[in-house]
Amino acid sequence: MKKAINIVAILVTVLLLLIGCNKTEEVANKEIQVVDKGSNKVEEKDNIDNIVDKKDDKENSKEEDKKENPFEKIDLSKKPNEAGQIMILMYHNIGKKESEWVRTVENFKRDLKVLYEKGYRPISLKDFVNNNIDVEAGYTPVVITFDDGNKNNFNIIIKDGKKIIDPDCAVGILEEFHEKHPDFPLEATFFVFGKNPFRQKEFVEYKLKYLVEKGLDIGNHTIGHNNFTNLNSNDIQKVIAENVKFLNGILKDYEVNTLALPYGSRPKNKENEIYLRKGEYDGASYNNIAILNVGWKPSYSPIDKRFNPYSLPRVRASEIKVDNVGLYNWLKYFDKFPEKRYISDGNPDIVTVPKKFEGIVDKNKLNGKLLYIYEEKE
Repeated sequence: MKKAINIVAILVTVLLLLIGCNKTEEVANKEIQVVDKGSNKVEEKDNIDNIVDKKDDKENSKEEDKKENPFEKIDLSKKPNEAGQIMILMYHNIGKKESEWVRTVENFKRDLKVLYEKGYRPISLKDFVNNNIDVEAGYTPVVITFDDGNKNNFNIIIKDGKKIIDPDCAVGILEEFHEKHPDFPLEATFFVFGKNPFRQKEFVEYKLKYLVEKGLDIGNHTIGHNNFTNLNSNDIQKVIAENVKFLNGILKDYEVNTLALPYGSRPKNKENEIYLRKGEYDGASYNNIAILNVGWKPSYSPIDKRFNPYSLPRVRASEIKVDNVGLYNWLKYFDKFPEKRYISDGNPDIVTVPKKFEGIVDKNKLNGKLLYIYEEKE
């Protein structure tokens, strides 16, 4: 009997153990299933995120597509041509009687008025050379220069103990016109020589600093209005560097880096022309970015393959002995052939050129600007 009871007990124990193992396996399986379900949820979440990301990418792509093409804002109806020509005007004196090198007050004022009405807007010589041209769409840049630094360029009158700018000197006229026409910028370069520029010794420092503070420029015309024709390399550097040294003695941080050739002269020895560009004498050095001739025609655009900043032609702003190549001759020419004239697109970061002028564009001169070539409509 005892034997039978023991057998039953053993069977019950085995049965309980088997049931326990099955439950453990079920629990284990359930735990595994929970983990698996969690894993599936992670995978599902990743899939959803991927779909959202792709949707975002598509939306961003659409947004990018919606962004305006930088060229779309260019008004082609204004027929922009930034490969066109630009006039650098050459003045010398403002006086009472008109002559070859003198413009009367009335005639200088007329010049400015005509330029304004015909859509010309002054820019600095330095901006021109560096192709930093920022002019309203449909308008044409023009560069104004004065040679010699005569008193009638910048004259000071003392009135009631105060310094007054002569309203009939070049600076006075330019300032007055700018005040009346704020969209005609106050821009000009005065090429001076010697240690008494503008011929009022007591006001030399005042005048030079005044011009620079106003955003006008000072250029080099050598120390003594020197003719370069027969000068050797040492003397060329001397007459240019001495003027730089004098000017920088007053204008400490101002870079005198433009040169107008006295008499339009260049060294007979062509090997010495390099010293017109850069050189050094007695501790003073210079590195000119522009060299101006005595002129007879407009300059090429700074993006033109033919543009040479070291030989820039100028247009004589006169009506006497100009041999049909004076300011008013060229104004008439551009009226007749407007496609030859530089017309701004209004965006300083884009260079817009009609297809027919694409061949003259030097892409190495764009300086990071975008080039927009367009077909003109008939």
